Amino acid sequence: MTTSLSAPPVVPAEAALPRRSPLAPTGGRRRRFLLRAVALVVLYGLWELAARTTQNPTFIPSPGAVWHQLIETSTVHDGVRGYSGHLLIEHLGVSLRRILIGSAIGVAGGLVLGVLMGVVGWLRVVTEPVVTFVRALPPLAYFSLFIIWFGIDETPKLWLLSIAALPPVAVATAAAVQGAPTGLVEAARALGAGRWAVIRDVTLPNALPEIFTGIRLAVGIAYSSVVAAETINGVPGIGGMVRDAQRYSQTDVVVLGLFAIGLSGLLIDALLRTAENRLIPWRGRT
Repeated sequence: MTTSLSAPPVVPAEAALPRRSPLAPTGGRRRRFLLRAVALVVLYGLWELAARTTQNPTFIPSPGAVWHQLIETSTVHDGVRGYSGHLLIEHLGVSLRRILIGSAIGVAGGLVLGVLMGVVGWLRVVTEPVVTFVRALPPLAYFSLFIIWFGIDETPKLWLLSIAALPPVAVATAAAVQGAPTGLVEAARALGAGRWAVIRDVTLPNALPEIFTGIRLAVGIAYSSVVAAETINGVPGIGGMVRDAQRYSQTDVVVLGLFAIGLSGLLIDALLRTAENRLIPWRGRT
């Protein structure tokens, strides 16, 4: 008897390597860090050049002027404590607390409403135009109503941030729930799972990546609305500080406030990304 042995198929070297997503950034961390550092240096140089060219600190304050305001608003100087009696970190802390509470309420409401819109057809037909209508409104459009209804204390500010954060989460959740894989849903039902068990064990885990995207959008919208929320009785608060400095043409304080809002927003978004990667390790995998 003759036994024929065939050589094992040769696997190309490219196939043996793990596939990299076409959207993944090329290069290592060091290269990305250098690129970002160069971009920051270039932006700083353009800013300094523009300030020296215009020579109008009310129009474009220099980086040195903004740095000076950072020191002034963060310390007690000549008997004055920070800006309007509060340090910069206190202004930022009050605004972050408002954003946190408002975003939490809006995200919770958006999750509940989005799930109901995704599983109850007639409710989606009724509520979808309302959610789209509210999402299209600028925050200042309904902030005046909240002032009339709730006064000028914390309540209207929290309502504004909550309403601003709700639509992105509701829309993303409803779309993700409605787009759950039909095969998985039918398989769960064939195994005896009820409607809410299917939603809990199949639909929501599949929808979590899109829901997290909606949450990140909601927090970003809440951040962009904080200045509007603090236009009335907003001090202490970083948005109130910006609005107050704008009245007196203190452009360096305005720029400092914008930097504080933007940098803290980057930090919060990075924390949300980290939580997303930890809680949803299957995102982007088939």
